[in-house]
Amino acid sequence: MITEGSKSLFIRAQKTIPGGVNSPVRAFKSVGGSPIFISSGKGAWLEDTDGNKYIDFVNSWGPLLFGHAHPVVLDALRKQMENGLTFGAPTELEVLMAEAICRAYPSMQKVRLVSSGTEATMSAIRVARGYTGRPVIVKFEGCYHGHADCLLAKSGSGVTTLGLPDSAGVPPSMTADTLTLPYNDIPALQQLFRMRGSEVAAVIVEPVAGNMGCVPPAVGMLQELRLITAQYGSVLIFDEVMTGFRLARGGAQELYGVTPDMTTLGKVIGGGMPVGAYGGKEAIMQCVAPLGPVYQAGTLSGNPMAVCAGLATLGMIDRDPGVYQRLERKGQLIVNILSESAMAANVPITINRVGSMFTLFFSNEPVTDYFSAKKCDTGRFARWFNAMLNRGIYLPPSQFEAAFISDVIEDCHIASFQQASFEAMEEVIEGQ
Repeated sequence: MITEGSKSLFIRAQKTIPGGVNSPVRAFKSVGGSPIFISSGKGAWLEDTDGNKYIDFVNSWGPLLFGHAHPVVLDALRKQMENGLTFGAPTELEVLMAEAICRAYPSMQKVRLVSSGTEATMSAIRVARGYTGRPVIVKFEGCYHGHADCLLAKSGSGVTTLGLPDSAGVPPSMTADTLTLPYNDIPALQQLFRMRGSEVAAVIVEPVAGNMGCVPPAVGMLQELRLITAQYGSVLIFDEVMTGFRLARGGAQELYGVTPDMTTLGKVIGGGMPVGAYGGKEAIMQCVAPLGPVYQAGTLSGNPMAVCAGLATLGMIDRDPGVYQRLERKGQLIVNILSESAMAANVPITINRVGSMFTLFFSNEPVTDYFSAKKCDTGRFARWFNAMLNRGIYLPPSQFEAAFISDVIEDCHIASFQQASFEAMEEVIEGQ
C-alpha cells in the first residue's frame, strides 16, 4: 500500500510530539515501519490519509462496539452541540448516565464520572485507601491500570511493548506500597495475604486481562480473589475500563458471576468520546468529597458531549441485547480462521478469546500470565501484523494488546479477513 502521506505526517509529528505520537503503542516501534495516520472511519472501515481502507479490529481500543460514526451516536452529539459543549456544572445527562451504569452494574451503588480510565483507577485506589485506612495495593503483573505512578509496576501494555521494566520518573517511594503478583497464580495470592493481608487496602485486577494481550482468568481465580479480600477486609476493584459493556452488558463481573466492591469503567460508556467512571458500594463511595474526606475533582468530569455519546451507545445495547450473542459468533469465526491459517502454514500459535476480545500469540505454549506472554515470538508477530495491514486488515500494532470486534463486522468482512489471514501466515514463514 502507498503510505507516503502517513510517512510525511509522521516525520512532521516527530518535530513537535514526543516520538511523533500521543500514546506510545501508536508509534509501531514493536512492528516496524511508520504508523498509518487515519483520516476517517465509517462502520467497520478506517481510511488513512493516503486513501487506503482497512477493516478495523482495534475500534479505538474497544469503545466502538457499534463501529465508527454510528448515526445514533452522531445524532446525539449534534443535538448536544447546539446546547453547548461543556458547563463545569451539573447536568441531567450526568444523572442519566449514573443511573444507567448502576442499573447494569448492581455492584456500583454510587458512581462518580471522570474523564479517563487512568483517572478512574487512580481515584478508586485513593478511595480504597481512604476507606480502609491501609496503605498497600496489590496488582498483577502485566495488568495495566493507567499511568498513575503507584500503578506503573510491571504494568504490561505499552510498557511491555517498548521493553521497559517500569517507568522513569516514578520514585521508588511511589510504588513502595504496590505489591505485584503473577496473574492467575492463586497460591501466590494466598501466601501474600497470609503474610500482609492486614495491610492491604485493595486488590485491583483486570478480570480479563487485555494489556498483555487477551488473557482470561484461570478457573477459580476471580472467585478466590473475592473470598480472600472479603476475609481480610480489603477492597476488591475490578478494572473494567476495557471489559465493561464490552463482554456483556454487566461486564466481566456479570460474565463470571463475581461481585467486586468497586469497579472502574471507560471506553464503551463514552461511545468513542473520552470518559471514565468509578463506583462501588455506598459505604465506600460515601468517602468521596463532598460527602467524605477523599478528594477528587475534575473540570470536565461528566462533560455533556462524552456523556451523550455514551448514553446513545448504552441505549443501543439496551434495545438490542442480542448484540453479545452476535459478537460471540463473530469472535469464534475469527478464531477458527486464525487457527486454520496457522495450521495450514505450520506456524505454532496460541489464541486467547473472551467474547469480542482476542489475541493471536506466536507461541506453542498456553499464554496465561505476563511471563508466558513475554515468551512469544514478537518477530513473527511483526511480520504477520504488517502482512495483514498490507492486505487491508487493521490490528493492534503490538503482540501485547487485545484486538476488538465490532457488531458491524459482517460476513463479507470476515471473508476478507480469512483470505488475508491465510496469505499473511505464508508470508510469516517466507520472511524467516
